[in-house]
Amino acid sequence: MLFNRRFLLAAIAALGLGPALAQDDAPVIAAASSLQFAVEDVAKAFTAKTGQKLRLSFGSTGNMSRQIREGAPFEMFLAADDATPTALHADGLTRDAGMVYAVGRVVLVAPNGSALNVEQGFDGVRTLLDSGHLTRFAIANPDHAPYGIAAREALIARGLWDDLQPVLVLGENVSQAAQFALSGNVEGGIIAYSLALAPEVAPRGTYALIPEDWHEPLRQRMVLLKDAGPVAKAFYAYMQQPAARAIMARYGFTLPEGE
Repeated sequence: MLFNRRFLLAAIAALGLGPALAQDDAPVIAAASSLQFAVEDVAKAFTAKTGQKLRLSFGSTGNMSRQIREGAPFEMFLAADDATPTALHADGLTRDAGMVYAVGRVVLVAPNGSALNVEQGFDGVRTLLDSGHLTRFAIANPDHAPYGIAAREALIARGLWDDLQPVLVLGENVSQAAQFALSGNVEGGIIAYSLALAPEVAPRGTYALIPEDWHEPLRQRMVLLKDAGPVAKAFYAYMQQPAARAIMARYGFTLPEGE
């Protein structure tokens, strides 16, 4: 299934397991799973330019925050929201308050062959649900994934949240939600725009952007952790450069107004 190998590598990186990782002193960068393909491309461009290597660990923002609080050896954190890194800073776990580096979007997605017509938006979800042909609908777990929170807010705004409860399939993070939604065993779901645009994902289904005013803005903040070294600091600076921002834009991320 989609992403399994990447999930395994991310888990190994987060736990510091494996002889190859044990020999590698490259800093570990924690990143929200909505960034999986975008930040991989930014990291490759950074390494190509500087020769400095990074290790990337992806997961839900809430779970990454928990790992940081438990002492995980991350040097930089790219969250999928604004509040989580702000709380880490308030508790003295970061070098400073960091900065908002991007604003994300969510999309309604359906795998190839699904009866869900994403061009009809949530009206299509309602039609399929009322006909009894919507049996599974995937989103990220809103308990700890900001993209799951945005999905829930949008569904509440359109009066679908309560009726979808019996068919909801929750991904541990938005990448896993995308894995579920595009597996062919689920009629559709709500995932990050950045994942829907990824070349590895796009051929597997269709998507439609969900209006921004149906959920709170997905303002995404990055911070350096207390023990950040020079390579992590250099990558933090690189994320603010035109080359990195151009890559992020290709994956549907925008800069907040005034940044």
